[in-house]
Amino acid sequence: MYTLHYAAGAASFAPHWLLIELGVEHQLVRVDLSAGEHKQPAYLKLNPNGVVPTLLVDGQPMWEAAAILLCVAARHRERGLAPEVGTLEHMTYLQWMVHLTNTLQPAFIGWFYPERLAGQGGDPEAAKAAARERIESGWERIDAALASGQGYLAGSRLLAVDFMATMLMRWSRNMPRPATEWPAIRDYVSRMKTLPSFRLLYEREGLTEWA
Repeated sequence: MYTLHYAAGAASFAPHWLLIELGVEHQLVRVDLSAGEHKQPAYLKLNPNGVVPTLLVDGQPMWEAAAILLCVAARHRERGLAPEVGTLEHMTYLQWMVHLTNTLQPAFIGWFYPERLAGQGGDPEAAKAAARERIESGWERIDAALASGQGYLAGSRLLAVDFMATMLMRWSRNMPRPATEWPAIRDYVSRMKTLPSFRLLYEREGLTEWA
C-alpha cells in the first residue's frame, strides 16, 4: 500500500503520475506548503528534508522523487515501466534519471530561487542567468536524444524516467524559452499529454496550466 504526501505541481507530480499510470492502489495526503506544513515536526519525522514528495511504502517513508520513481516502477515491473536490470535499456534509463535529478532539476532552484544560489552578497540576476543557461543546455541534450527517433528518453517505450522528464519540462513553461520550443521535445510532450493518466493527474491536483 502506498500513501503519497504531495503538493500540486511540485516534485511530487512525477511520482503521483506514475502511481496513476501503474494503476496501483494509493492514498493521497496533500501538504500545504504555503502554511508551512512541510516544516512541521510531524512531517519532518517522515521526511527530514522538509520537502515533497514523501511516499509511505507499507508504512515506511521514502523520499526523493527520482528514488521513488525507480522503486515503485521496479516493484511493479510487470507493468512495463522499468527495464530489465543489466540491459542496455536499463543503463540508459538510469543514466537519464540521474542526469535529470542531479543536473537539470537543481538548476531550477537557481531559476526559481536565485538568491539561494547567489548567497549573501552575490548577484541573484547572474545566478538566474546561469541557471537558465544550464536548463537550456539540458533541453538541447534531451532534444537531440529524442530527435534520434527512439521516441522516449531511454528508448522506444514509455518508462518511469519519462514522467520525471515531463515534470521538469512543465516547470519550464513560463521561462523565456520553455522546453517545448525544442521541436523533438514539443512532440514528446504532446504524446505524454495524451496519456489518460495525465488528465487524471491534473484533475486530482487541480492543475490547469500547461494542460
